[in-house]
Amino acid sequence: MKHKQRKAIEIFNLSFLDVISCGFGAIILLLVISKISQPIVVEEATADLRQTLSDLQQQLIIKQDEIKQVESELINSEQQLQQITQNYEIKLTQLKTVKGEAKESSQNLVAQKIIEQKMSQAIQTLTDEMRRLQKNKPVINKQNTVGGISVNSEYIIFIIDTSGSMKNFAWPLVRKKMKEILDIHPNVKGIQVMNDMGDYMFSQYAGKWISDTPARRRSILKRLSSWEPFSNSSPEEGITYAIKHFYATDKQLSLFVFGDDFSRGSIQSLLDTVDRLNRRNSRGKKRVRINAVGFPVLFSHPGTEMNIARFSALMRKLAENNNGSFVGLTHTK
Repeated sequence: MKHKQRKAIEIFNLSFLDVISCGFGAIILLLVISKISQPIVVEEATADLRQTLSDLQQQLIIKQDEIKQVESELINSEQQLQQITQNYEIKLTQLKTVKGEAKESSQNLVAQKIIEQKMSQAIQTLTDEMRRLQKNKPVINKQNTVGGISVNSEYIIFIIDTSGSMKNFAWPLVRKKMKEILDIHPNVKGIQVMNDMGDYMFSQYAGKWISDTPARRRSILKRLSSWEPFSNSSPEEGITYAIKHFYATDKQLSLFVFGDDFSRGSIQSLLDTVDRLNRRNSRGKKRVRINAVGFPVLFSHPGTEMNIARFSALMRKLAENNNGSFVGLTHTK
């Protein structure tokens, strides 16, 4: 019996190749599709990254501004703290000073009472001395006088205290009294004006007489309004300077001293100096007449009583020794 021969099986037949080809084609297609879409994804990722970076930069700028603001506030706070500390130290120092002054004031209370008592005694002594001098004062011939002031002089010199107390409280009255004195001397041969230290009102007339004319009188009164030379509030220099430089045997000369106090110097020393400079003529009379006007500007200032009393005593004695008059005003208006 004949056996039939089987056909050999072909592994790589046409169908298998078709399947393999389709598989490879699908893979290649997938790769192609993947490569085509990749640039789009990368571009989108890059754009997102750039936006994120931009946002971060903006946030960084904002944070930097906030840091600067905080630093500025910190600096201001430190400065305020420093100022507060300084103010505290100043207040503490002032408090210590006040406490020290209060303690010192308490300790000096007894001494102050003793000083006031001695001042009162000194004022009383000067008052008694002035009363004694008034008793011995010679009777003045009232002929050729106005208000007790002699008006028979040919030459007149004003010696005016230009200190702060006079300028601040008495200057309108000074101008008024100066005009009144000029009015009672309608005709003189020469006028001169200087302050209590011997400084001239008009430097161009230093050591010389100002001719008496209506225009010159107006100029003197006008200049007096703004005249402010330095003053030590003592008439000693002005009086001695005027006598030394204008004393003359052939002239009848009067000094008019305006002031409010005598705070420095010796009364007796000045009286002796004037007696030596203002010599007597052949008839026994002094060649320079000294008048004085006292302005009551310091009566409302406690502690100045002694200086006021010294000025009054000095002017009364000078006027008495030198044929003049002392007028003490009672108000500043």
